[in-house]
Amino acid sequence: MTVHEHGGCSTRVDDFPYRAVPEAAVGRLAVYLRVLTSMIEHGVSTMSSEELAGAAGVNSATLRKDLSYLGSYGTRGVGYDTARLVEHIERLLGLTRHHSVAVVGIGNLGHALANYRGFPDRGFPVTALFDLDEDLIGVPVGGLPVDHVDSIPAVCKEREVTIGVICTPSTAAQWVCDLLVAGGVRCILNFAPVVLQVSEDVEVRRVDLAVELQILSFYQARRCAGAAPVAQPVDSIAVGR
Repeated sequence: MTVHEHGGCSTRVDDFPYRAVPEAAVGRLAVYLRVLTSMIEHGVSTMSSEELAGAAGVNSATLRKDLSYLGSYGTRGVGYDTARLVEHIERLLGLTRHHSVAVVGIGNLGHALANYRGFPDRGFPVTALFDLDEDLIGVPVGGLPVDHVDSIPAVCKEREVTIGVICTPSTAAQWVCDLLVAGGVRCILNFAPVVLQVSEDVEVRRVDLAVELQILSFYQARRCAGAAPVAQPVDSIAVGR
């Protein structure tokens, strides 16, 4: 088995054909995982493709295509073993690896994210908080003291941060991004309304809440105009590099 070392990650290249999985399928797999986890909590041990597809808001053909990337097709007449399918999806999504999250910008949004228990519960513990405001430095948020942004590279390396979340104004976002990258962070979730410039080995996902509201406004306007609705992607979110 070939193992590649890159950015502190050991990747078994023959575990899954990562490059062959479309981005849209990755998003749907995350939705399937959420559904399956909820079903397991309610004592459901098997689900048919129709049941899982309906719960995830997709058609059965799309579901089967997405799950084919896992090499898991279920058992005819029985369906999918929910626990086993969760294991497969978690491996593909990299959730079996160690993750550590840093939040930069402890304003209203950053403060909420730092206190959100859903992150550690799903394998994404917040281990570092940063801000520029001297009044916040050293103050615990969600049980974790806030560090100064100048310490981002050192702290991220020390705590092996794998994902950085930027909640700063747009004017500071690129500077913060550069500091995170200098600290070895190669995955960044950006809430600032600006396109970040990064090298090819850095993955940036941009969440623009204003764009999401504008999209919803379009659907509302179309509904009021009496236009026929069309199918919408599952859990769509405006993202970009």
